[in-house]
Amino acid sequence: MKLFGQLAWFFKAHWRTYSLALLMLATVAVMNMSIPYLIGQAVDELVAADSGEADGRLLGLILLLGIAVYVLRFGWRWILFGTSYRLGNLLRRRFFELLTRQGQAFYSRYNTGDLMARATNDIDAIEVAAGEGVLSGFDGLLTLLLVLIILFGVIDWRLALVALLPFPLMGLAFYRISNRIHHHFRAALEQFSVLNDKAQEAIAGVRLVKSMGREEIESRQFGAIAKSAAERNYRVARAEALYEPVVFLSMSAALLLTLGFGAWLIWHQQLSIGQLTSFTLYLSQLIWPMFAFGWLLNIVERGSAALSRVDALLAVPDSVPDQGRAVPADAHIRVNELSFSYPDTREPALHRLSLALAPGEVLGLAGPTGSGKSTLLQLLMRYWETEPGRITLGGVPLEQCRLAELRRQFAYVPQDAFLFSAGIADNIALSRPQASREEVMDAARQACVHDDILALPQGYDTPVGERGMTLSGGQRQRLAIARALLSQAPVLVLDDALSAVDVHTEQQILRQLRARRGQSCIIVSHRLSALEHAHQILVLHHGRRQQAGRHDELITRDGWYSRMWTYQQLEAVLDDA
Repeated sequence: MKLFGQLAWFFKAHWRTYSLALLMLATVAVMNMSIPYLIGQAVDELVAADSGEADGRLLGLILLLGIAVYVLRFGWRWILFGTSYRLGNLLRRRFFELLTRQGQAFYSRYNTGDLMARATNDIDAIEVAAGEGVLSGFDGLLTLLLVLIILFGVIDWRLALVALLPFPLMGLAFYRISNRIHHHFRAALEQFSVLNDKAQEAIAGVRLVKSMGREEIESRQFGAIAKSAAERNYRVARAEALYEPVVFLSMSAALLLTLGFGAWLIWHQQLSIGQLTSFTLYLSQLIWPMFAFGWLLNIVERGSAALSRVDALLAVPDSVPDQGRAVPADAHIRVNELSFSYPDTREPALHRLSLALAPGEVLGLAGPTGSGKSTLLQLLMRYWETEPGRITLGGVPLEQCRLAELRRQFAYVPQDAFLFSAGIADNIALSRPQASREEVMDAARQACVHDDILALPQGYDTPVGERGMTLSGGQRQRLAIARALLSQAPVLVLDDALSAVDVHTEQQILRQLRARRGQSCIIVSHRLSALEHAHQILVLHHGRRQQAGRHDELITRDGWYSRMWTYQQLEAVLDDA
């Protein structure tokens, strides 16, 4: 029952609703206890051949009790289960807030499918424990105590002792079954995470799977994982199935002992037929507490296994702590002797890198693949933690800035632009939902995607489909650029965000960007024509600063930049020919 102790904070917060529901449960239990006694009284009156007047009153009272029990049962279910749903909602909100706070280090450790499994299956199990677990535990225990009091104190204590002889064996069986369920259910949850992750990966990469003809291979792999998940769930179901036979065997043995010893007591005139009838009815009511305890152990073990997984995740500290309180005065960026290595890697991604970017200037980042360009961008926006004081924004070290204020300084456009399953206008206005349609259209014009949008069936109200799959790669990139331009952030960051557009469209977009005054811009591009008008260009190689200067300077020096520029110019001439 450690689970209830771990959820004590929730029970304390909602003690009024739980108290009301449990009070109604207790009232129902007391009413249920009175019905067998009244039936026994009616049987004795019939045996004694008394007038039917008392029998009519008893039957009327039994009917009224039945109606009251029905109403109260509805009430406590509505209150108790409604409160447990609040717990599920609260845990999911905490879970989502955790995900939004975490940086890239967190997502490099946890797979998407595993996170989805914990947010759904695991929290569902905890929710059931907070609702049905409380119900079965309290109601089962109260019913058991009331039945035992009546059996021992009201009817016959000798008969009660004999009837309860099989119960210790049933308790031992419950203990062993619950341990087995805990072990198997935790394994089932972990395998469900693997299954969820594989399904998410297959759906996200379905185009690649089809293009490479891997349907059969992926199906076999998924089938093997699904089979393993089914086997683990089967073990859970097999363990759960042991509860019912144990209850029925124990109750059957108790009933057999009751009838045998009860008949002996009646023969010796130490017990009436009505008392034996009442005793048998009360004994049958012990079936619910036994099932309740079995069900309680079942869902508590499920909830405990699930809560340990959810708590383990909620206890993960923020990979990027948000403890700063400063607000940057401007968008002046300075990097001083910055070095950075990714977790579990020996080779540094960046090594003693320094740069400065004044507000309104354009910084170009160039270099071969894997040189550290995207890493630098992520560090500037503090997606990863760095050595304190190495990066400042507006003269304030990044770790001293509030994360929300820091992120608002940047409008980031990655190479793989993400679009939500919504209309085009809604996707562009994501950072400024209050923006007017004219402002949205103006941002689209600057990103050179306005005409493409008008050509779509519903224009700006056209749904783009999941992840924008109904659009081309160039259209997705330009929509992401329009979204960034609409945000009006002081620093625009383009991480190879023009790779999917042609040279003519690229130059149009760049002209629009140059016309925007006061906004700094950081452009990462393998197409060096995008960097021609940058105020400074930084060439990286293996995380080190190899060259720096303006475009006109770099093409005159021997180095990676001039060689790549010459190659791209020759390539453009051959394409035109």
